[in-house]
Amino acid sequence: MKKKEVMMELGLILDTYCQDCLLKRVNQHDYGKCHAQRFCITECTVGDELKQLGKHLT
Repeated sequence: MKKKEVMMELGLILDTYCQDCLLKRVNQHDYGKCHAQRFCITECTVGDELKQLGKHLT
């Protein structure tokens, strides 16, 4: 995959799933921004997909 294609896919996923994510909003409100980001990276299936796409950028 080309970097431009990966960036487009990342943007699409973030806009579709992450922008209005209820889990992220609840975690931010209850536990803070750092906890919400950690949850997204380690436990969310969308976060796993983002990590896999990010590997193509390096």
